[in-house]
Amino acid sequence: MTTPDMLTVQATLHCGLARAWNAYTDPKAIVQWNFAAPEWHCPRAENDLRVGGTLKSRMEARDGSMGFDFEGTYTEVVPMERLAYALGDERQVLATFKESGSVTELTVRFTPDSTFPAEYQIGGWQAILNNYKAFAESAA
Repeated sequence: MTTPDMLTVQATLHCGLARAWNAYTDPKAIVQWNFAAPEWHCPRAENDLRVGGTLKSRMEARDGSMGFDFEGTYTEVVPMERLAYALGDERQVLATFKESGSVTELTVRFTPDSTFPAEYQIGGWQAILNNYKAFAESAA
């Protein structure tokens, strides 16, 4: 499903695969980390983790000045290994999990949108992944 024009972000988590997977897929966890800057938050998330199911989240500025909905439809779900989903008709996302001992590597490849420069998109997605890493590593 990947193409040469996809962008990549990564995180090395110092936690096991089950914790990393649950932090990435549980809506109660997603709302804890799914934003790129402290001025933003994710007030709600839903995740129907099956092929054809949807991932939905809302990102909003904490001051209420702006926000947007994020939605994808799963095209592949391999528990504890890989998630692929489509954002609309043209954009694709592939998240892969690899465990080695007590470390889990998450790689997310995504088709960039045509609105913002690639560097900006990589920065935003990486910031979100950094929040995810911090949450997953601290989750009880």
